[in-house]
Amino acid sequence: MSTSNQTHDHQQIKDWAAERGGVPAHVKGAGNTEGGLLRIHFPKHSNSTDELEEIEWDDFFTEFEESNLDFLYQDTKADGEQSTFHKFVERI
Repeated sequence: MSTSNQTHDHQQIKDWAAERGGVPAHVKGAGNTEGGLLRIHFPKHSNSTDELEEIEWDDFFTEFEESNLDFLYQDTKADGEQSTFHKFVERI
């Protein structure tokens, strides 16, 4: 059984992404609209970066905090394999 976790701890998010080869990114040409355009990009698992632009962690977390977001993520899939599932949700 897989479970999801939720955090807004910057180091925890960076560590989770780094363990999976993820880098901070946002959708190219899009402004900040409630953080819906922030992404963790996994270059090894993606053939296309046309719509994504890698950004620095500082810029990523500035948008993340300004949008008052939490990071919802999964450590492992139901089969025990490492998961890259994540999404950004409004912090309550």
